Amino acid sequence: MPQLPKPFLKFKRANPAVVRAYEALGEATAEAGPLDAKTRELVKLGMAIGGRLEGAVHSHARRAREAGATPAEIRHVVALAAPTVGFPTTVAAFTWVEEVLAGKRR
Repeated sequence: MPQLPKPFLKFKRANPAVVRAYEALGEATAEAGPLDAKTRELVKLGMAIGGRLEGAVHSHARRAREAGATPAEIRHVVALAAPTVGFPTTVAAFTWVEEVLAGKRR
């Protein structure tokens, strides 16, 4: 399992109840509908790209791989962003995803 980012771990130590509630919300939303884990992670990757959330893009690209998504499927999500969120955001997300797929970011 990859190491969680240090800022998150520091926040968790300072606010354990908040992190527990946040994680419980994530679990509840995952279980609230019919999407499988791979599809959920690809959707969340798309949302992270749209929000230009570099850390979330890294996280959901990694989680999508762990849930069985292929590099081609993950790259397709990145390409789908172009007409919706623009080319600069798409290229930024491409670099973040490629870091994960190359094993450089976890």
